[in-house]
Amino acid sequence: MGRGRVELKRIENKINRQVTFAKRRNGLLKKAYELSVLCDAEVALIVFSTRGKLYEFCSPASMTKTLEKYQSSNYSAPETNTVSRETQSSQHEYLKLKSRVEALQRSQRNLLGEDLGPLSSKDLDQLERQLDVSLKRIRSTRTQCMLDQLSDLQRKEQMLCEANKSMRIRLEESSNANQQQIWEHNVLYARQQAQQQGDGFFHPLDCEPTLQIGFPNNSIFAHERFVSMD
Repeated sequence: MGRGRVELKRIENKINRQVTFAKRRNGLLKKAYELSVLCDAEVALIVFSTRGKLYEFCSPASMTKTLEKYQSSNYSAPETNTVSRETQSSQHEYLKLKSRVEALQRSQRNLLGEDLGPLSSKDLDQLERQLDVSLKRIRSTRTQCMLDQLSDLQRKEQMLCEANKSMRIRLEESSNANQQQIWEHNVLYARQQAQQQGDGFFHPLDCEPTLQIGFPNNSIFAHERFVSMD
């Protein structure tokens, strides 16, 4: 299934616009390269993004020579002055941006400690002051970051102490409750044991209904004595 036809108008979504720009830019640079290689053509391509970032491609000849060749070419006499002014303006803007990019790259290398030979004593002093300011900012930021981390750790420590204190209280309450249950269980067990022992020592006596006093033979002796007296 082929792709649908894309309507040529400005893409409102910023992210989609940036993605489309990156894809189309790479495709355009690739096509320019293929054209210069396959057809041995002299191709110069200049693209500026919405942020002013420069993207360029040039066949083996330099961009400046290609622009000069373009400027010297006379395709139509009536438009020579207009084309010449536009070409000069484009060339001036290109050279301006190119020099700015080179200056930024050179400054970056100097900050990394590279290519310091061409610098004068004044430039080195200025670079040193710039590095000192940057170092102070870095140290200040690092100190603030460490203080923030320390504050966060202290807050976490306080939370852990409170949680530990709460757990200790709960543990003590649970221990006291267990001791109370053990004590009640021991008391109940002791009462049961005492009750069982009391029931074993004090059993009711099985007595006959007739009360007998003295020895069992006393009644016979008393009867014989009573008969003799008669």
